[in-house]
Amino acid sequence: MSVVAWIGLGAMGGRMSAHLAAAGQDVRGVDVVPALVDAAVAHGIVAAASVADAVRDADVVVLSLPKGEHVRQVLDGPDGAWAHARPGTLVLDTSTVDVATSRWCHEQSVARGHRFVDAPVSGGVSGAEAGTLTVMLGGETVDVADAALVVEPFAGSTIAVGPATHGIAAKLVNNMMLGIGMLAVSEGSQLARHLGLDPQAFWDVASVSSGDSWPLRTWYPVPGIVDSSPANRGFAPGFSTDLAEKDLSLAVTGADETGVHVPAARIVLEQLRALQAEGLGALDCTLVARFASPDGTLEGFDPSTDA
Repeated sequence: MSVVAWIGLGAMGGRMSAHLAAAGQDVRGVDVVPALVDAAVAHGIVAAASVADAVRDADVVVLSLPKGEHVRQVLDGPDGAWAHARPGTLVLDTSTVDVATSRWCHEQSVARGHRFVDAPVSGGVSGAEAGTLTVMLGGETVDVADAALVVEPFAGSTIAVGPATHGIAAKLVNNMMLGIGMLAVSEGSQLARHLGLDPQAFWDVASVSSGDSWPLRTWYPVPGIVDSSPANRGFAPGFSTDLAEKDLSLAVTGADETGVHVPAARIVLEQLRALQAEGLGALDCTLVARFASPDGTLEGFDPSTDA
């Protein structure tokens, strides 16, 4: 049985760590939100008083944090994981961060006598709950092999993408493509509706034709067509606008740094930020379908209750 220090017990981390505990691992959890710690304890996690306490006897440290700055804070400094973990500890970062932060994590981990693998995940809260996430691993070959064994309890697919930072790069590019696909489905669903097409009949056509895509089959933004669509739940988040904006922003930054032209991604990013400006960042990112609607109304969305 391995000792795993798990830092960050939110919507993703709480569920992923629970799978490790259920698989028989000794998981020591930390979060700044007491209610999240309590929920994790109910699923077999042992509450640790601090990052230092969690990592001190750990074989593996796993991070699941909102942003790159949080990753840096947890790892660095006198109270951080690097200062208190045993030499050679394997550190996995499942967070979605910028490539520069991931590169810094790799370089500084090695400099301080530890091992590091970038291990972002795809599949959202539902995938974390079901233990079917796709995990993209970047790092040294032996470290990636060890990381694959760690994540197995919550992974449906584990892919060794390449050397350091290739895991997070794959995640950002994938989510950029997801966002662009979501925009196509948003515009298509609204055009079909306003041309008078029956939404079920049109979805039946698109789902077996050239318009098919993962967003169409999973997130179609019209109530009553796809069971998993947030449109059925008033656009309560599966993948929030705030998180989608973060991921698209990081992808566009990568494009700026490499000179790659991504005009479609920039349109999606602009629309996500427009939702944030309206105070709708906590709702699902498929709410961008509002911008395709002629008058801004969207079936399934009530601005008087959701704004």
